[in-house]
Amino acid sequence: MQFIMRMLEIADAAKPRLARGVRLQIDSTTGKSVLLFAEGILELNETAQEILTRCDGRTVSEIVLALAEEYDADPMALAADVRETLIDLQRRKLIELA
Repeated sequence: MQFIMRMLEIADAAKPRLARGVRLQIDSTTGKSVLLFAEGILELNETAQEILTRCDGRTVSEIVLALAEEYDADPMALAADVRETLIDLQRRKLIELA
């Protein structure tokens, strides 16, 4: 039997936000960014932290452009990383898309 995994896609106009009950904060012990949620805690890498701090009503396109400008990076290459991170967080039910 063959299984086909459908790749989740996130539109440029989507506005990611933290899911209800999820908080982004700095861990007082380690100084690292974490997501706190009912089932646990997720330590974030720098990339995920930079993306999530921009999930403040901006669209995916606006997040990509802001990051590309700040880090002098190619927006096309960056867009794939941003979407991959957001898809992973969406699968874990840590973000929602508006």
